[in-house]
Amino acid sequence: MTGTGQAFTLRAFAVGALGALTIAVGDPYATMVLRGSYMALDFSTPGALFLLLILAGCLNPLLRRLAPAWSLAPGELLVVYIMMTTASAVSTMGLVAYMLPLLTAPFYFATPENNWENLIQPHVPGWMVPQGPEVVKGFYEGAALGQGVPWAAWVPPLLHWAVLLLALYVVMVCAMVLLRQQWVEHERLLYPVAQVPLEMVRDQAGHVLPPFFRNPVMWAGFALPVVASTLQALHAYFNFLPPAELVAILPFFRNTVSLVCRISFPMIGFSYLIDLDIAFSLWFFNLLAHLLQGVMNVLGIGSTEKLAPFGAWEKPILAHQATGAMAVLVLLGLWVARPHLRVVWRQALSGGGAQPRELLSYRAALLGLVGGLGVMALWLWWAGMPLWVASLLVVIALLVFVGLTRVVVEAGMAEAMSPLIATAVLVSGLGSTLLGPAAMVNLGFVYVWQGDLRTFLMASCAHGLKLGEHLGQRLRPLLWAMGLALLLGVVASTITLLHLAYQYGGINLNAWFFGPGCQMPFAFIADKLNTPTGPNWEGWTHTATGALVMGLLMLARHQWPWWPLHPLGYPMAVTFITDQIWLSIFLAWLIKLAVVKYGGPQLYHRTRPFFLGLIAGQFAVAGLWLVIDYLTGMTDNVVFWI
Repeated sequence: MTGTGQAFTLRAFAVGALGALTIAVGDPYATMVLRGSYMALDFSTPGALFLLLILAGCLNPLLRRLAPAWSLAPGELLVVYIMMTTASAVSTMGLVAYMLPLLTAPFYFATPENNWENLIQPHVPGWMVPQGPEVVKGFYEGAALGQGVPWAAWVPPLLHWAVLLLALYVVMVCAMVLLRQQWVEHERLLYPVAQVPLEMVRDQAGHVLPPFFRNPVMWAGFALPVVASTLQALHAYFNFLPPAELVAILPFFRNTVSLVCRISFPMIGFSYLIDLDIAFSLWFFNLLAHLLQGVMNVLGIGSTEKLAPFGAWEKPILAHQATGAMAVLVLLGLWVARPHLRVVWRQALSGGGAQPRELLSYRAALLGLVGGLGVMALWLWWAGMPLWVASLLVVIALLVFVGLTRVVVEAGMAEAMSPLIATAVLVSGLGSTLLGPAAMVNLGFVYVWQGDLRTFLMASCAHGLKLGEHLGQRLRPLLWAMGLALLLGVVASTITLLHLAYQYGGINLNAWFFGPGCQMPFAFIADKLNTPTGPNWEGWTHTATGALVMGLLMLARHQWPWWPLHPLGYPMAVTFITDQIWLSIFLAWLIKLAVVKYGGPQLYHRTRPFFLGLIAGQFAVAGLWLVIDYLTGMTDNVVFWI
């Protein structure tokens, strides 16, 4: 990119902080009160791209014309975007929308039937959760007239949780610092999600608008989701208008398997940016997983194991196989990276080399990684989990985070989730009897930071470091920008959600986060406490099978250049998210295959803006209708979900 200009300026930090606050306050309100389109649900961070569209396409060009000295350079716009994506990773789905309900769910939803009062509550340390039945009741049913948020009950446990979360986020940032050069420079991964903001801010001398906004091909793609989503939104206002039907469900194998055929404009756009073999493998392995599941259902082959939610937990056999494949993906990836990791180790020990292109020195990153993992393990031990269990949990969780981040940055899966989370791996692999009641109950609270993994800071940091290539030779200030955005995001979204819960009552807000989302983890824990289990050896067998298949796929790709199946598609094939987006990936693959075959690279580059427009148009219209719904008082008008 040319003409990035100075990036780390005071105004960039100020605008970025304002954008982070907008997301931290606006996203919880949109998700909980308006219950409209989700703007921080997944790795695509729609809210951040929506605000960048306004800033780069409207406000900044206006400033360039009226007050050029006040306009932001492309580098400054990228800093603003990185700060907004950082806030997006914690504002709802990534942390706060799960954390606050999970801290209170074991008390509010306890009934004589589920016996949580005896099974779960005795093992919950008082410092971990807000105390007092009225505090919990007010959170779900609204505060009494004239009363607001009981801060005295909430601040102490939140400060205790802040220690764990700070250690977690240090680990995530340090891991990405240690792997950045390997992924970006040595393996040259694509980072498709980062390509959209880059195009939005790309400058051209002599023009007020960036080329992205002057491209008619982009606007043609932009118009498609705008029209479709507007029809969907208008149907909510005027039910006599037909909605745009973008999803169909086809049952197969005696109605035991359903194939979801959904058109997702952003996923078509992101998938057009990735390699053809990756796109092919993603939809091919998903259809193969449907076929295998259907055959097993018809033949009566299955598993009675109850896995911990979420991921592919309802398909135990395939979930275990995908988990084994994910483990091989991460471990072999680290094996391939060993020359780089040796350099990291030597420089960390010697202290040599300043690494100006990194957020931290390798020594600081390595110390932060090890120290952060240690703090997390000690915190969990303090909460009642045996230290060996806590240590194993944080290591498995780190591998899951790294593996899923790798999938996002290489495969462009802006919508993705892990086949199993660390809790499921531990309970299935070791058994609830060995772990014990205290550890099991604490595994329910672990869902605060490693439950429904659809967005988290590590992925936002990875994309921020990729964009950092365009911010000059010294990246240390980016760490402060991200830290400021993270602090604002966590604090502002926590305050916002607490105010909304005590004002409206949590059970009147988002039905998922204040319903099944916070109850399912503890229902699973209670079930395991009622009927303790040992290690699931069948699960270990399926995990080993998945690892073997993944190893063979990676070997085939290494040995045979013509091999058409990319290993990345195998571990992601069985998840709920891939079930929803396989058709969009297929369409992007089919179109790109025809374009490259008959038009070559030149035609691909000419059509690329159209698919970027699909992404920008969907997020723009989703944000626009949230604003309209806020002004009109409309609720439950979801024009974009995935």
